[in-house]
Amino acid sequence: MKIIIGIADMGVSRDQQSGLITYSLGSCIGVAIYDPVAGVGGLLHYMLPESQIDPHKAQKNPFMFADTGIPMLFKEAYRVGASKSRIIVKVAGGSQILDDSGFFNIGKRNYMALRKILWKNNVLIKAEDVGGQVSRTVRMDLATGKVFLRYSGEGEKEL
Repeated sequence: MKIIIGIADMGVSRDQQSGLITYSLGSCIGVAIYDPVAGVGGLLHYMLPESQIDPHKAQKNPFMFADTGIPMLFKEAYRVGASKSRIIVKVAGGSQILDDSGFFNIGKRNYMALRKILWKNNVLIKAEDVGGQVSRTVRMDLATGKVFLRYSGEGEKEL
């Protein structure tokens, strides 16, 4: 079964017959985490770096922001059996789409927010594919923990 993670959404599962997938990662970031011992995987698709720009939206949908969504992703994975010491983190997105002048730099700001949160919590990124001017799809196979990446109009490759 394919579990689709929408924009400003998150999913965690330990169902080895399933996979997690998120589409249309432009300036948004997809954070995939996996604990190979517990077989727990999670995927977050967040849109913006900081919840302080709209606390009402952050309260309504914490997955919209890095600073509220990332902690919830990890907490939910811990709740179903994952351990911080075993979690593998892979990241994709952060493009500069529809912002050729770099005025807003949402993709870069999203990536910097992620790095700051993970660094403060002593969590390392094992693999990443960020930046550029492309749209990405990220898929995680929960049986293996492998994360696959696809650019718009191209084939799939392992991240």
